[in-house]
Amino acid sequence: MDTALLSISSFFPLHWLMPQLAMHIPDGFLSFPVILLTWVLAIALIAVSLNRVQEEYQERTVPLMGVCAAFIFAAQMINFPIPGGTSGHLLGGTFAGVLLGPWAGSLVMAVVFIVQATLFQDGGLTVLGANIVNMGLIGTFGGYYLYRTIRYALGRDSFRGIIVGTAIAAWTSVVVASIVCAFQLAISGTVPLMVALSAMVFWHVMIGIGEAIITVIAVSYIWRTRPDLLYKAPRTAPINASRPLSPR
Repeated sequence: MDTALLSISSFFPLHWLMPQLAMHIPDGFLSFPVILLTWVLAIALIAVSLNRVQEEYQERTVPLMGVCAAFIFAAQMINFPIPGGTSGHLLGGTFAGVLLGPWAGSLVMAVVFIVQATLFQDGGLTVLGANIVNMGLIGTFGGYYLYRTIRYALGRDSFRGIIVGTAIAAWTSVVVASIVCAFQLAISGTVPLMVALSAMVFWHVMIGIGEAIITVIAVSYIWRTRPDLLYKAPRTAPINASRPLSPR
């Protein structure tokens, strides 16, 4: 989830503070060392993901990646209201991980953020690396592996394991990403750490609930219609296709 606009001026009377904080960081909010470090991490993530996708994934997965990217991009255009006069929208990292796995899912999220930054000015260009790290690396990788841990603990092939894992991972990925974003802003000297944490985490705890609900609805629909499309598809679920589109 990502806030469209998070107004914190009414809570923190700091004249020098920009009145808006959001998960998509704009240009000018991060220091050069933070920008450089996050760009290195983002480029490394994309390079490794490309290599792993080429090695492990079937060619038939590529269309699914395109459909997933289109769905996430379209879903992010739909904002839902939260208390306080602001709104949030789907981030989609955990959904991409559940559907495509961490490697292909990370590539999909990186493409979505690049298109948003270059064509829609949603997030800055110089800080694109940070946005990819926060919402791609943490949202997709972190979300997927937390989902995977919970799913396997509750039953790899059970609907309960998949849905509980999805819900917890989706919510957690949003909150953790907001915490990392707050630290990046504080290290850059943009805003004091406690102010950034209070503003970001407070709102994203609620936004994460919306993220979890939307992700669970989407994954539940896939489970009922095409469970073979899920990454590490359940072996006991009815398979409606001749072959899975994702590796097992």
